[in-house]
Amino acid sequence: MPESPAPPHTLAGVRVLVTRPREQAENLARLIEARGGEAIRFPVIEIAEPQDPRALFAVIDRLKDFALAIFISPNAVNRAMNLILARGGLPLGLRVACVGRGSARELKRFGVDKVIVPPDRFDSEALLALPELQQVAGKRIVIFRGNGGRELLGDTLRARGAEIEYAECYRRLRPDTDTTSLLRCWARGEIDIVSVTSVDGLRNLFDMVGKTGQPWLVRTPVVVVSERMAQVCRELGFATEPRVSATAGDEAILEAIQAWRDGQNTL
Repeated sequence: MPESPAPPHTLAGVRVLVTRPREQAENLARLIEARGGEAIRFPVIEIAEPQDPRALFAVIDRLKDFALAIFISPNAVNRAMNLILARGGLPLGLRVACVGRGSARELKRFGVDKVIVPPDRFDSEALLALPELQQVAGKRIVIFRGNGGRELLGDTLRARGAEIEYAECYRRLRPDTDTTSLLRCWARGEIDIVSVTSVDGLRNLFDMVGKTGQPWLVRTPVVVVSERMAQVCRELGFATEPRVSATAGDEAILEAIQAWRDGQNTL
Protein backbone atom coordinates (compact mmCIF):
# COMPACT_ATOMS: atom_id res chain seq x y z
CA MET A 1 0.00 0.00 0.00
CA PRO A 2 1.59 3.33 -1.00
CA GLU A 3 2.45 5.75 1.75
CA SER A 4 0.21 8.76 2.17
CA PRO A 5 1.81 11.94 0.84
CA ALA A 6 3.20 14.29 3.46
CA PRO A 7 0.78 17.08 4.31
CA PRO A 8 1.66 20.32 2.54
CA HIS A 9 3.31 23.02 4.61
CA THR A 10 0.67 25.61 5.24
CA LEU A 11 -0.03 28.28 7.80
CA ALA A 12 -3.60 28.79 6.64
CA GLY A 13 -5.64 30.21 9.48
CA VAL A 14 -2.58 31.01 11.62
CA ARG A 15 -2.27 34.58 12.86
CA VAL A 16 1.32 35.46 13.80
CA LEU A 17 2.36 38.54 15.74
CA VAL A 18 5.58 39.75 14.06
CA THR A 19 7.55 42.00 16.39
CA ARG A 20 10.74 42.69 14.41
CA PRO A 21 11.68 46.37 13.98
CA ARG A 22 9.72 48.01 11.17
CA GLU A 23 12.72 48.04 8.80
CA GLN A 24 13.23 44.28 9.19
CA ALA A 25 9.72 42.88 9.56
CA GLU A 26 8.62 42.63 5.93
CA ASN A 27 10.61 39.57 4.86
CA LEU A 28 9.28 37.41 7.71
CA ALA A 29 5.77 38.79 7.23
CA ARG A 30 5.83 37.91 3.52
CA LEU A 31 7.14 34.41 4.22
CA ILE A 32 4.24 33.84 6.62
CA GLU A 33 1.74 35.22 4.13
CA ALA A 34 3.20 33.10 1.31
CA ARG A 35 2.29 30.03 3.37
CA GLY A 36 -1.26 31.28 3.83
CA GLY A 37 -0.86 32.74 7.32
CA GLU A 38 -1.66 36.22 8.52
CA ALA A 39 1.19 38.44 9.75
CA ILE A 40 0.21 41.04 12.33
CA ARG A 41 2.98 43.63 12.30
CA PHE A 42 3.70 45.19 15.69
CA PRO A 43 7.31 46.44 16.07
CA VAL A 44 8.53 46.33 19.65
CA ILE A 45 11.91 47.96 18.97
CA GLU A 46 12.62 51.17 17.12
CA ILE A 47 16.08 51.66 15.60
CA ALA A 48 17.36 55.23 15.94
CA GLU A 49 20.57 57.10 15.28
CA PRO A 50 23.07 57.52 18.15
CA GLN A 51 22.39 60.60 20.24
CA ASP A 52 25.95 61.83 19.66
CA PRO A 53 27.67 60.22 16.64
CA ARG A 54 31.02 61.91 17.26
CA ALA A 55 32.35 59.03 19.35
CA LEU A 56 31.42 56.61 16.56
CA PHE A 57 33.14 58.76 13.94
CA ALA A 58 36.25 58.91 16.14
CA VAL A 59 36.47 55.11 16.29
CA ILE A 60 35.88 54.72 12.55
CA ASP A 61 38.68 57.20 11.85
CA ARG A 62 41.03 54.99 13.92
CA LEU A 63 40.08 51.62 12.40
CA LYS A 64 43.64 51.06 11.17
CA ASP A 65 44.68 50.77 14.83
CA PHE A 66 42.53 47.66 15.37
CA ALA A 67 43.23 44.02 14.55
CA LEU A 68 39.60 42.89 14.54
CA ALA A 69 36.17 44.49 14.10
CA ILE A 70 33.12 42.59 15.39
CA PHE A 71 29.60 43.41 14.25
CA ILE A 72 26.90 42.30 16.68
CA SER A 73 23.84 42.48 14.40
CA PRO A 74 22.61 43.34 10.88
CA ASN A 75 21.65 46.76 12.24
CA ALA A 76 25.24 47.26 13.41
CA VAL A 77 26.51 46.29 9.96
CA ASN A 78 24.18 48.63 8.10
CA ARG A 79 24.65 51.62 10.37
CA ALA A 80 28.42 51.25 10.72
CA MET A 81 29.39 50.16 7.20
CA ASN A 82 27.62 53.07 5.52
CA LEU A 83 29.69 55.42 7.66
CA ILE A 84 32.88 53.39 7.25
CA LEU A 85 32.60 53.44 3.46
CA ALA A 86 31.86 57.16 3.50
CA ARG A 87 35.02 57.74 5.54
CA GLY A 88 37.44 55.68 3.46
CA GLY A 89 36.39 52.04 3.90
CA LEU A 90 37.81 49.17 5.92
CA PRO A 91 41.61 49.29 6.21
CA LEU A 92 43.65 46.48 4.70
CA GLY A 93 44.56 43.87 7.28
CA LEU A 94 41.55 44.47 9.53
CA ARG A 95 39.83 41.16 10.21
CA VAL A 96 36.05 41.14 10.49
CA ALA A 97 33.77 38.93 12.59
CA CYS A 98 30.06 38.81 13.31
CA VAL A 99 27.65 36.81 15.42
CA GLY A 100 25.20 35.44 12.84
CA ARG A 101 24.46 34.67 9.22
CA GLY A 102 22.20 37.70 8.85
CA SER A 103 25.11 39.97 9.73
CA ALA A 104 27.40 38.00 7.41
CA ARG A 105 24.93 38.46 4.53
CA GLU A 106 24.78 42.20 5.19
CA LEU A 107 28.59 42.40 5.27
CA LYS A 108 28.75 40.59 1.93
CA ARG A 109 26.34 43.16 0.52
CA PHE A 110 28.94 45.78 1.47
CA GLY A 111 31.68 43.79 -0.27
CA VAL A 112 33.10 42.09 2.84
CA ASP A 113 33.45 38.39 1.99
CA LYS A 114 36.04 37.09 4.47
CA VAL A 115 34.14 37.06 7.74
CA ILE A 116 34.67 35.07 10.93
CA VAL A 117 31.22 33.71 11.81
CA PRO A 118 30.04 30.69 13.84
CA PRO A 119 28.96 27.77 11.62
CA ASP A 120 26.01 26.61 13.71
CA ARG A 121 24.81 28.50 16.79
CA PHE A 122 24.62 32.25 16.36
CA ASP A 123 25.35 33.98 19.65
CA SER A 124 28.26 35.50 21.53
CA GLU A 125 29.14 32.17 23.13
CA ALA A 126 29.48 30.48 19.73
CA LEU A 127 31.65 33.30 18.37
CA LEU A 128 33.87 33.18 21.44
CA ALA A 129 34.39 29.43 20.95
CA LEU A 130 35.96 29.87 17.50
CA PRO A 131 39.72 29.30 17.20
CA GLU A 132 40.27 32.78 15.72
CA LEU A 133 39.14 34.40 18.98
CA GLN A 134 41.28 32.39 21.37
CA GLN A 135 44.74 33.98 21.05
CA VAL A 136 43.87 37.67 21.26
CA ALA A 137 46.23 38.91 23.97
CA GLY A 138 47.54 42.37 23.11
CA LYS A 139 45.19 42.81 20.15
CA ARG A 140 42.88 45.80 19.82
CA ILE A 141 39.29 44.84 19.02
CA VAL A 142 36.35 47.12 18.24
CA ILE A 143 32.77 45.92 18.75
CA PHE A 144 30.07 47.66 16.70
CA ARG A 145 26.72 47.40 18.46
CA GLY A 146 23.62 49.23 19.63
CA ASN A 147 23.34 51.08 22.91
CA GLY A 148 23.83 48.84 25.91
CA GLY A 149 23.56 45.14 25.19
CA ARG A 150 25.35 42.14 26.61
CA GLU A 151 28.89 42.58 27.90
CA LEU A 152 29.83 38.89 27.64
CA LEU A 153 31.72 39.20 24.36
CA GLY A 154 33.80 42.20 25.36
CA ASP A 155 34.38 40.98 28.92
CA THR A 156 35.56 37.55 27.75
CA LEU A 157 37.91 38.95 25.11
CA ARG A 158 39.28 41.42 27.65
CA ALA A 159 39.89 38.53 30.05
CA ARG A 160 41.86 36.85 27.24
CA GLY A 161 44.11 39.90 27.08
CA ALA A 162 42.54 41.94 24.28
CA GLU A 163 42.00 45.70 24.38
CA ILE A 164 38.29 46.32 23.76
CA GLU A 165 36.46 49.40 22.49
CA TYR A 166 32.74 49.63 21.86
CA ALA A 167 31.34 51.66 18.97
CA GLU A 168 27.64 52.30 19.50
CA CYS A 169 26.18 52.91 16.04
CA TYR A 170 22.46 52.87 16.79
CA ARG A 171 19.97 53.05 19.63
CA ARG A 172 17.22 50.57 20.43
CA LEU A 173 14.13 52.36 21.69
CA ARG A 174 10.77 51.11 22.88
CA PRO A 175 8.20 52.47 20.42
CA ASP A 176 5.49 54.78 21.70
CA THR A 177 2.69 52.80 20.05
CA ASP A 178 -1.04 52.71 20.72
CA THR A 179 -1.80 49.09 21.68
CA THR A 180 -5.60 49.37 21.50
CA SER A 181 -6.00 47.45 18.23
CA LEU A 182 -3.51 44.78 19.34
CA LEU A 183 -5.35 44.22 22.62
CA ARG A 184 -8.64 43.98 20.72
CA CYS A 185 -7.12 41.25 18.55
CA TRP A 186 -6.10 39.32 21.65
CA ALA A 187 -9.50 39.83 23.28
CA ARG A 188 -11.16 38.32 20.17
CA GLY A 189 -8.70 35.40 20.12
CA GLU A 190 -7.11 36.58 16.87
CA ILE A 191 -3.44 36.03 17.75
CA ASP A 192 -2.29 32.41 17.61
CA ILE A 193 1.47 32.69 18.08
CA VAL A 194 4.07 35.40 18.71
CA SER A 195 7.57 35.70 17.21
CA VAL A 196 10.16 37.72 19.12
CA THR A 197 13.83 38.07 18.17
CA SER A 198 15.58 39.74 21.12
CA VAL A 199 15.44 39.92 24.89
CA ASP A 200 14.91 43.68 24.71
CA GLY A 201 12.01 43.15 22.31
CA LEU A 202 10.46 40.53 24.56
CA ARG A 203 10.61 42.78 27.59
CA ASN A 204 9.32 45.73 25.55
CA LEU A 205 6.33 43.72 24.34
CA PHE A 206 5.54 42.61 27.89
CA ASP A 207 5.66 46.22 29.08
CA MET A 208 3.81 47.65 26.09
CA VAL A 209 0.73 45.42 26.45
CA GLY A 210 0.55 46.31 30.16
CA LYS A 211 -1.49 44.62 32.84
CA THR A 212 -4.45 44.27 30.48
CA GLY A 213 -2.57 42.37 27.80
CA GLN A 214 -0.01 40.43 29.84
CA PRO A 215 -2.40 37.58 30.76
CA TRP A 216 -3.18 37.08 27.05
CA LEU A 217 0.48 37.34 26.06
CA VAL A 218 1.74 34.73 28.51
CA ARG A 219 -0.98 32.27 27.40
CA THR A 220 0.03 32.64 23.73
CA PRO A 221 2.64 30.29 22.20
CA VAL A 222 5.88 32.08 21.36
CA VAL A 223 8.83 31.50 19.03
CA VAL A 224 12.17 32.94 20.16
CA VAL A 225 15.67 32.78 18.71
CA SER A 226 17.84 31.75 21.67
CA GLU A 227 17.75 29.71 24.84
CA ARG A 228 18.48 32.90 26.76
CA MET A 229 15.22 34.36 25.43
CA ALA A 230 13.38 31.18 26.33
CA GLN A 231 14.60 31.54 29.91
CA VAL A 232 13.27 35.12 30.03
CA CYS A 233 9.89 33.82 28.81
CA ARG A 234 9.86 31.37 31.71
CA GLU A 235 10.73 34.16 34.14
CA LEU A 236 7.86 36.26 32.77
CA GLY A 237 5.42 33.41 33.37
CA PHE A 238 4.66 32.14 29.86
CA ALA A 239 2.31 29.20 30.17
CA THR A 240 3.71 27.12 27.30
CA GLU A 241 7.34 26.23 26.67
CA PRO A 242 8.83 28.63 24.12
CA ARG A 243 9.89 27.23 20.77
CA VAL A 244 13.50 28.14 19.95
CA SER A 245 14.21 28.51 16.23
CA ALA A 246 17.38 26.98 14.82
CA THR A 247 18.78 30.43 14.01
CA ALA A 248 17.65 34.05 14.17
CA GLY A 249 17.00 34.10 10.40
CA ASP A 250 13.52 34.59 9.02
CA GLU A 251 13.45 31.19 7.31
CA ALA A 252 14.31 29.41 10.57
CA ILE A 253 11.65 31.40 12.46
CA LEU A 254 9.11 30.46 9.77
CA GLU A 255 9.98 26.77 10.14
CA ALA A 256 9.62 27.00 13.94
CA ILE A 257 6.16 28.51 13.47
CA GLN A 258 5.36 25.77 10.95
CA ALA A 259 6.53 23.05 13.35
CA TRP A 260 4.23 24.49 16.01
CA ARG A 261 1.34 24.58 13.52
CA ASP A 262 1.98 21.01 12.39
CA GLY A 263 1.76 19.91 16.02
CA GLN A 264 -1.71 21.38 16.46
CA ASN A 265 -4.74 19.19 15.94
CA THR A 266 -7.00 22.16 15.36
CA LEU A 267 -6.82 25.92 15.47
